Amino acid sequence: MSTRILLPVDRSDHARTACELAVELFDSGTILFLHVIDPAEASFSAETSVPNIPEDWYENQRRRAEERFEDLDSVVESHGLDIEHLIETGKPAATIVEVAGENDIDHIVMGSHGRQGVSRILLGSVAETVVRRSPVPVTVARERSGEE
Repeated sequence: MSTRILLPVDRSDHARTACELAVELFDSGTILFLHVIDPAEASFSAETSVPNIPEDWYENQRRRAEERFEDLDSVVESHGLDIEHLIETGKPAATIVEVAGENDIDHIVMGSHGRQGVSRILLGSVAETVVRRSPVPVTVARERSGEE
């Protein structure tokens, strides 16, 4: 049975760092790229008004996710791993854990924004929550000091 790796994707460079680490750690298997559309982000967008989030906002988020997938696919393809894409809507940490459990995932590799202090308290850490709740091992890739 082939190893299945879940790689959550957002719009940051941290997803690329995680992707590069994943292809170093795993020389075969399938990488499932997951993008979680968080409706809470819509409340911070000038193009929406809560609670009425327009369908075009979701469509824009899906389009951006597909563009990000294409960018990361190029990293994986040169290493011979299989690729799958999945876009879900929900709270990122909970959705990542749920997808891992429902898709026979063996390992999660994800980036971290490395927030500290008040920012971390207010925003929380998706990576930390996933590590605590995941049914499978999680590897968190952080930018090397000086690269952020």
